[in-house]
Amino acid sequence: LFAIDAGAADAFLVAAAPDRIALVPQGAAGLAVAALTTIDKTRRVAELGFEGVRPAAWIEAPGIALRVVTAARIAIAADALGACDRALEMAVAYAKQREQFGRAIATFQAVKHLCSEMAAEIEPARSLVWYAAHAFDHRPEEAERMALLAKAHLCEIATSVVRTATEVHGGIGFTSEYDLHLWFKRAGLDRQLLGSPETTRALTPVA
Repeated sequence: LFAIDAGAADAFLVAAAPDRIALVPQGAAGLAVAALTTIDKTRRVAELGFEGVRPAAWIEAPGIALRVVTAARIAIAADALGACDRALEMAVAYAKQREQFGRAIATFQAVKHLCSEMAAEIEPARSLVWYAAHAFDHRPEEAERMALLAKAHLCEIATSVVRTATEVHGGIGFTSEYDLHLWFKRAGLDRQLLGSPETTRALTPVA
């Protein structure tokens, strides 16, 4: 379920065992790709069905399935970070041009606080994503743990940031007139892919 960009993919990597991955080309006999509808309209998601499928190749290496999932969790954390950056950028730009009571709402202390809180949440989270990516390449003993922590924390931060950015925009923030609603929904799907924050924290190995 929820295979991202399945309709446009040339092939799929399917975990058959912890140490074995199957390479299944698009259009393989017995492979069914059924589009799914989600809240996120920026990505095409599908359910894959396998009935007597013959893989084009096998990729074997110790722990390869977990390594692929670890890489994916870091990628989702980075995607959530990007959503945060864009949501903050849009909120600041809107606050500077939207006027109320004869002046830009960016001059109101309450709005300044909302934007400052978003920035304060994002910056430490950025370091966490960078370190998780570093651990994946250079500190394999930490890679799984850091990926799980980054996925959990960034998706929680993204949920908070896009909600706050929507509040800065007021009611118009969740309408189709502004692209902010796309990031709001993208963060919602990121939160659930490969485990919610609660699930990934429960899976995190103790240091």
